[in-house]
Amino acid sequence: MTDNAPPDLHGPGTETPGPGRPPTFTSWLRERSDAELAALLSVRPDLGRPLPDGIGALAARATSRNTVLRALEGQDAFTLQVLEAVVALGDDRLSEPVGATAGELADALAPAASADGGEARRGAVADALQGLLRSALVWSDRDRLRPVQVLRDLLPAPARLGPPARVLLAALPHGRLKRLAADLAPDSPAPAPVEALARLLSDPAGLGALLEQVGEHAHRLLDGMAWGPPHGTVADARRDVGVADAGSPVEELLARALLLPSGDDTLTLPREVGLHLRAGALFRETATAPPGFAGTARDAGGVDGFAAGQAFTVLRAVEELLESWSGEPAAVLRNGGLGVRDLRRAAAAMETDEATAALYVEVAHAAGLLGADDRVEGEWLPTREYDLWRESPPERRWLRLAQAWLDTDRVPSLSGSRDSGGRVRNVLGPGLVRPAAPQARRDVLAELATADPGFSPVPESLSARLSWRRPRRRSPVYTELVDNAVAEAALLGFTGRGALAGHVRPLLEGDPEAAAALLAGHLPRPLDHVLVQGDLTAVAPGPLVAELARELALIADVESTGGATVYRFTEDSVRRGLDAGRGIADILTLLERHSRTPLPQALRYLVSDVGRRHGRLRAGAASSYLRCDEPALLDEVMGDRRTEALGLVRLAPTVVAAAVGRASLVDGLRRLGHHPVAEGGDGVMRLSRPEARRAEPVEVPPEPPTVVPTAERVREIVRAVRAGDEAATATRHPVPLPEDGPPGSRAAAVLAALARAAEAGRRMWIGYTDTDGRQAGRIIGPSAADGGFVTAHDETRGAVQRFAVHRITALAELEEDDRTATP
Repeated sequence: MTDNAPPDLHGPGTETPGPGRPPTFTSWLRERSDAELAALLSVRPDLGRPLPDGIGALAARATSRNTVLRALEGQDAFTLQVLEAVVALGDDRLSEPVGATAGELADALAPAASADGGEARRGAVADALQGLLRSALVWSDRDRLRPVQVLRDLLPAPARLGPPARVLLAALPHGRLKRLAADLAPDSPAPAPVEALARLLSDPAGLGALLEQVGEHAHRLLDGMAWGPPHGTVADARRDVGVADAGSPVEELLARALLLPSGDDTLTLPREVGLHLRAGALFRETATAPPGFAGTARDAGGVDGFAAGQAFTVLRAVEELLESWSGEPAAVLRNGGLGVRDLRRAAAAMETDEATAALYVEVAHAAGLLGADDRVEGEWLPTREYDLWRESPPERRWLRLAQAWLDTDRVPSLSGSRDSGGRVRNVLGPGLVRPAAPQARRDVLAELATADPGFSPVPESLSARLSWRRPRRRSPVYTELVDNAVAEAALLGFTGRGALAGHVRPLLEGDPEAAAALLAGHLPRPLDHVLVQGDLTAVAPGPLVAELARELALIADVESTGGATVYRFTEDSVRRGLDAGRGIADILTLLERHSRTPLPQALRYLVSDVGRRHGRLRAGAASSYLRCDEPALLDEVMGDRRTEALGLVRLAPTVVAAAVGRASLVDGLRRLGHHPVAEGGDGVMRLSRPEARRAEPVEVPPEPPTVVPTAERVREIVRAVRAGDEAATATRHPVPLPEDGPPGSRAAAVLAALARAAEAGRRMWIGYTDTDGRQAGRIIGPSAADGGFVTAHDETRGAVQRFAVHRITALAELEEDDRTATP
C-alpha cells in the first residue's frame, strides 16, 4: 500500500453482501480470509482463549466490552485518534449513508495545509486504518468504515464531540419537536420531525444558513464549545423557545437546534454542528509518531559488556544464595513470605543490598529454582530444578531467570513497602502481585529497542514515548510499574548504562537461541584453574567450572568476590572437607591438579596437621562419650579447665563420658582446637557433609491471555473456528434415528451410520452433549465405531477424540464439498 492509498476495506477473497441483506460485523468477519483471521488472533490473542465454537462466537467475543478495552490499551495515540474519527463520523445514528469513507477520514485527520506534510499524514491515516481493520475494531460496510458497536459506549465523546443530533432530538417532547420542525424545516419531505431536523443539521448548506441567523454573542458561545467539552450549564435548559420569541444568545441557539438540552440544566452541542464549526478537522493537534529520544549515545559494545557483567553477577548471587539455603534454609512466615532477618542474611550471602536481594529471591522463585517444603513450619529450599539449572551453561541459566522476570506478575521492588492496611509487604509474601507488571516490562524494553544500539534515553524521554505509545495505560500505577521495570531491568542485566543490551533484542522477538549466542560472547568462560598463594589463599581469576567451584567451596572459605574470587584456607575449612569424606591426599591432589602455581609449604602443613588430628577423638552418646587410643590426649582434655562445662568423667584410660549431648560435645571440643568426629554405636566414624535438602518443584502458572500464540497454534484456532462455523451453517441431511423400539436400537443405528461413514471416508455432523451438559454441533471424520464409542477426528477441535454414542443427540450427512468430492 502506498503512503496515501486508501485501505483495502474488503480484503482478498471476500464478497460484498448483496442488496436486500444488511451487512453485519459477523458477516464481515466470516468473509475474512484465513490469513486475516490469523492476523486478528495474533494481535488479539485473548480472542482464542478458550477456543471459539465458530465465527459467531468469535464475533461476540471480539465485540465484548472487556476484550475491546484490552485491544484499546495496545493502540498508540495516533491510532486512537483515527479510531475516534471512525466513531465520530461512522456512527450509525448519523444521517445516511452509515459509516465513513477512507477519504472522509483522511480529510478530517490530514487537512492539506501543506502538500508534503498532508500526504505523509494521509499515508499514516491509511496505515492506522489497516491496523484497526486487522484488529477488528473497525469493519467495512461495502465501501464505508464502521466501528464495532461497543465503542459507542467506550468512547462516548469521540474527538470531544457531542452526540449526534438525532439522539438529542429524540429526547425532546413531541410538541417541542413539531415547533422546531415548523420553524426550521417546514418543507422537509421527512415523515417525522426528528428526521427532518436531523437532515437539516447534517446538510452543510442548511446548517450554514442557521448559523448566519444568530448574533455575534451566540457565535462566541458556539466557538467556545466547538473544540470541547461540548456541554454547558444553563438554567432551565429544557425551555420551549421559538425563533420569533428568542430573547438571548442562548435562546437564539435553542430556537435553531444549534444547542439542544441533554439535562434539566445542561445544553449540548450536536455532533454535526461541532464538525461544521471545526471546518471538518477533528483534532487541533495530531502526532503520527512518538516524540524523539533524548539521551546519551554510548558504545554498543561497552553497553553489551556491562550488561553481561551484571547478568553474571546475578547468576553468581543466585547460586550463592541457594547453596547457602541448601544447608541452612530460611523460615517461611505465616503469610508465606520471607522474614526481614532472613532477607538480611540473604543479602549478606549475595554481598548486595536488601532491595537487590529481594529481586534476586523473587526471580529465583519465579524461575522455579526456589520453593517451600511441605512441613508445618516450612522452610525456603532450592528445588530439584536448581540442580539441573546449575549444570547448564551460564547464558542458559540467565535466560531462564530473564524469562521468569518477564512473565511474573509479582513486583519485587514493592517489598518492604506498606499496603493500605499499614502491613509490610514481605518478599515472597502476598501483596506484590500486579497483573499489569509483565506488560509494563515488555513496554519498557520494546520502547528501548526502538532506539539505536547503545543509546541511553533520559527517563523523561522514555516516559513521553511510552505515553504516546500506550496512552490508555497511563495511570499512577502504570507509572510506578514502569519505574520499577527500568530499575529491575538494570539489576538483572537487561540494560547496561541505561541502554538496552544487544542480547535482549532477539529475546523480545521470540528468538532465545540468538539471545543466548549473543550473551555467551560477552560472558566470561568458566575456568578450571586457580592461583594458590603463600598466604593460604587461592585466587580464581574468573568463574570456575561447577565441579571445581563446589570442591573449592568445601575446603576453603570465600573471602572476597569481584572480578576475581579469593578463597582462604583455614583449619575449619579444611576440617569441613575432611568431615565430608575427603582425605589429605584427595585435598592436596585436587589443589595440585588445578593450581597454576606450586602449592606453598604452609598449605601442605595445614592440611596434613588438620588431617593428622582429624578423628583422633571420637564422640558418642552416653549422654555422650569420648574415646581415644592415646590416653595422653585424654589426659590433656581432662586437664583443661575450659572443659568443665562439658561434665567430663574418665571411665577408662581410653574412654571419657560427658554430661552434654554428642553434638554439644563435638562443638565444644572444636572451639578448644581439637578435631573430634562422631561415631556410631558400632564404633564406626560417621563422616557427613552438609545435607543438601530440596523442595518440590514450583507449579508453573497458566499462560497469561496476553502471550502471543505461535503461528502453528493460530492456524489451529483458525481451522477450528472455520469448522465450528461450518458445523453451525452447513447444509445438512438428517439421518433418521428410531425414537421407539427395543433398548439400544437408537445407539445401534448411530453406530451403523458412523461405521458406514468411516468406511466411505465421509464427514458427518453430530449433535453432541459434553460432560458439562453443553450441547454443540460437531463435524467429525469417523475412523472407527464400536463398543459404544466412536473414534473420529473432530474438526471443530482439531484433534482425534472418542465420542460416547449415548451422548450423540442427532446425526446428519453433509453435502459433498471440495474436500470430500471425488475428482
